[in-house]
Amino acid sequence: MEDTNQTIVSEFILQGLCTSKKLQTFLLLPFSILYLVTVVGNIFIVTVIITDHRLHSPMYFLLANLSFIDLCLSSVNTPKLTIDLLKDNKFISFGGCMSQILGVHFFGGGEMVLLVTMAYDRYVAICRPLHYSSIMDRQKCIWLVLISWIIGFVHAVSQLILILELPFCGPRVIDSFFCDIPLVMKLACMNTDTLEIVIKSDSGVLATTCFILLLISYTYILLTVQRHSKDGSSKALSTCSSHIIVVVLFFGPIIFIYLWPVNITWVDKFLAVFYTVLTPLLNPAIYTLRNKDIKNAIKKLINHM
Repeated sequence: MEDTNQTIVSEFILQGLCTSKKLQTFLLLPFSILYLVTVVGNIFIVTVIITDHRLHSPMYFLLANLSFIDLCLSSVNTPKLTIDLLKDNKFISFGGCMSQILGVHFFGGGEMVLLVTMAYDRYVAICRPLHYSSIMDRQKCIWLVLISWIIGFVHAVSQLILILELPFCGPRVIDSFFCDIPLVMKLACMNTDTLEIVIKSDSGVLATTCFILLLISYTYILLTVQRHSKDGSSKALSTCSSHIIVVVLFFGPIIFIYLWPVNITWVDKFLAVFYTVLTPLLNPAIYTLRNKDIKNAIKKLINHM
């Protein structure tokens, strides 16, 4: 029993995005640029919000935290993905693999809850504007952000503990560019059907619950804006539409990967690239292009440089 439960595999082999060497070489520059722009864009948004006192409000405090989480999420997989495009043999240590699982679910879970918090902030601002300053005070904002980090951490650790209990003693090839839980479980030297249901349900329930709460929140907000079409309603609608775009882009791929019963490798790889590489880049772009206050703050910061 002790030999069976012992983890013999010390490293895994990643198949990467594709098998074509020419295509991998072609993708090297785009992915390098994407990661660089993601890092610079998110750091820039955090810097702008911190330095401009006019942006010291709950909405922008939450936006700064979203940019920070996106920066961390993109840094979990994208650097190794980019480096592996130059390699024929894409190895990752057992510890590195577990770190990727922990990072993706920690920052991904935290972002889900943070997006719900941002929806709550918009609900209070639009539906209860007279009580906004008293409801969304500084202390409450900090607690809401801490809760999102705590839920993300608990979600990630619960997933990781279940994976660490598995024995790995045989196949070690992962048909992806990073260690994803469903693919790692297939390499275990035991039947994992029941465990796979438990783990997918954990991620699926968290993602679906947050997504439903977001849909309800923004539906109620949009109905309220439509009923009270006054000055500022267009600004509120613009802000909410930005949030809704981010929500759809982030939650769509995750819900598909963890709840769709049929696994299609190339589709899963595309969706994984979308929510781990592209979404952290699109978030700052969407908020920057559709938010006048952010654009004005950026112009002000550039003029002072």
